Amino acid sequence: MKIRQRPIKRARIEIIPMIDVIFFLLVFFMISSLAATRLNSLPVVLPKTSAAPTAMKQKAILTVKKDGSLFVNQSPATLDNLGAVLSYEMRNDPQEVVVVNADVGAHYGVVVQAMDRAKVIGVRKFALATEPEQKRASK
Repeated sequence: MKIRQRPIKRARIEIIPMIDVIFFLLVFFMISSLAATRLNSLPVVLPKTSAAPTAMKQKAILTVKKDGSLFVNQSPATLDNLGAVLSYEMRNDPQEVVVVNADVGAHYGVVVQAMDRAKVIGVRKFALATEPEQKRASK
């Protein structure tokens, strides 16, 4: 009696599932990085601009709400203690840009006073947060 031997199958690395996994990881990290760009800010109605906003490092975000309340990275602050709160947030990188996230209805004087208090502690660079204008549909 002759025993039939099965042919030995060679192991193969399937590349298509590997590509699927890599694509999924790429999409996951892209979406999570986009979601983390405004993690430290509070929701405010930003002014509209026609220029496209540029992405930048956002560690210190100064938020001025419509009612005049101030926040530094979601921590409440007043004009009196704004310097101390900002200097604590910027302790690792004092040359950092402070992003001013001011509501459209916020009083201009409060925004200027907050920026002035930040200048007192050594902040030299400010970035004003805006939203892109919706393009009008051409007829």
